[in-house]
Amino acid sequence: MSAPAMTMGSLFDGIGGFPLAAVRNGITPMWASEIEAFPIEVTRLRFPDMLHVGDITKLDGAKLPPVDIICGGSPCQDLSVAGARAGLAGPRSGLFMEQVRIVKEMRYADMRAGRTGHSVRPRFMLWENVPGAFSSGEPKGEDFRIVLEEICRIKSDTVYVPRPGGPWGSAGAAILGNTFSLVWRCLDAQYWGVPQRRKRIFLVADFGGLTAPQILFKPESLPGYPAASLGTGQGIALPTSHCIDGPGGLVLCPDCERRSESLSHQPAG
Repeated sequence: MSAPAMTMGSLFDGIGGFPLAAVRNGITPMWASEIEAFPIEVTRLRFPDMLHVGDITKLDGAKLPPVDIICGGSPCQDLSVAGARAGLAGPRSGLFMEQVRIVKEMRYADMRAGRTGHSVRPRFMLWENVPGAFSSGEPKGEDFRIVLEEICRIKSDTVYVPRPGGPWGSAGAAILGNTFSLVWRCLDAQYWGVPQRRKRIFLVADFGGLTAPQILFKPESLPGYPAASLGTGQGIALPTSHCIDGPGGLVLCPDCERRSESLSHQPAG
């Protein structure tokens, strides 16, 4: 008997980029949050079975249909180098905290219902944003540190994420024992056949184990993306001196290719 298909909820859905990726990989998009009328009409046409749940600020994660994955690319205007750089304090990019809130509410509801360990939903969270997030905030880069810390605190509310010795790297990982893994990586659309350079940060968190590095760092897990492109074009290899051992068993590794490759071959906890 085959395992049931994984399910996904999409926040800041737009015209359904994450749902499209989901169905192409055997994942069922269950619901989406979007407030703009035209994108909603597009996704109603493309995904007629997907529920539209409305404004993210008015949602209660405990009352949403529970899903295995919650995806979201929170508004980037306040983080972008092309904007006023209000950062996470801005009214648009600050909506990232709503994504964190909804993930927490859904997980706490599942735990109250008796679920434990990796069965608590959502097990996975995906966040996407502009590379400007690496340098936004005061001191420079503080906003990305907050992003990492807030996501880590979904798993453990006592975690503190330290700042790196220099700027944030374009790839890295945060690991907490054998029950939580988070990785980020800056990817460029030109390597997926798009005729333009369009870099975005993709961050994956696994709240139930160590599979996040397998998802984002293993070349064979990225269909259509040749292993040869993992060189300087993606900029992920920097000296391992950037590794930091943080409190509470947290290991923070900005741009540590050696650590990322070793973690990508560890089994889930």
